[in-house]
Amino acid sequence: MTSVFEDLTHINEQGRARMVDVSAKEATQRVARAAGFVRMAPETLELVRTGGCKKGDVLAVAQVAGIMAAKRCWELVPMCHPIQLTGVDVRFSLFDGEKDGVGCGVAIEAECRCCGQTGVEMEALTAASVAGLTIYDMLKAAQRDMVIDQVRLLEKSGGKSGHFVREDTSDSNAPQATGTVVAVSVSERKGTRKVPQDAIKLVVGAGVSGDAHAGNWHRQVSLLPEESVDLMREKLPKLAAGDFAENILTRGIDLKALPVGTVLRVGEAELAITQIGKTCHNDCEIRRLTGDCVMPREGVFAVVTRGGLVRPGDAIACQG
Repeated sequence: MTSVFEDLTHINEQGRARMVDVSAKEATQRVARAAGFVRMAPETLELVRTGGCKKGDVLAVAQVAGIMAAKRCWELVPMCHPIQLTGVDVRFSLFDGEKDGVGCGVAIEAECRCCGQTGVEMEALTAASVAGLTIYDMLKAAQRDMVIDQVRLLEKSGGKSGHFVREDTSDSNAPQATGTVVAVSVSERKGTRKVPQDAIKLVVGAGVSGDAHAGNWHRQVSLLPEESVDLMREKLPKLAAGDFAENILTRGIDLKALPVGTVLRVGEAELAITQIGKTCHNDCEIRRLTGDCVMPREGVFAVVTRGGLVRPGDAIACQG
């Protein structure tokens, strides 16, 4: 007779719980991503954005809590194995409700990695959950009726079961904006046009390797939609990539509509938006020639949160 428990790996033949023996499994690279969302009032979100929470930096504390939780998952979930994690990352995006077309609050994404005999889905889900709980704890004095929801697995890879990607994104709170990198450029001096490259290297804490604007500050990388350049080409048809001193020229994603704090995946790297627009230089050549410049209105600036190469043709996506 076939036991009803045969397909339940955490149940033995007597119907009792057990921790699965994974010693015969091959060690492989395992990755899992999980997400969650903390819904809150706009006034509460403003405390997160401006650093007005009396307990401290909400997202910094939640990030550390999520990482710590992933490492202690086996102590919280009874049948989980102790796993030697090789990497944990917790990221946040802020969304302003009707302004962004989504719920008002903080979107959370956690990613865990290891090279082992069992997956890291539970570690990623635990990280996202505890990060959400920490956000609630940090802000509960301002708002008691915040809601933590949408905790879910987004993706897992490695192991016998193969690659899983969540297909049902209808309940996602974050805009699933995607586009393409048209060109990447650098300049050796500030105040000059940038020169297109075959690829650029983004470095955490620095920005674009070899670029004059690289450094440990809030505008490490500049991005501009090519759609904005197209409007200027009506006056200057020969405008090319880098002429507005942007590092990354994009198409298909409305960058300026994304809120500060949004995480963008660009090629191998990730960026966090820190500023929309800027003050134009008095000696801006484009402004002198046309009487206008799009960079102050539609340029987007970011810091590097994950390093890597970016090339023309790479996808750029708003992290959901």
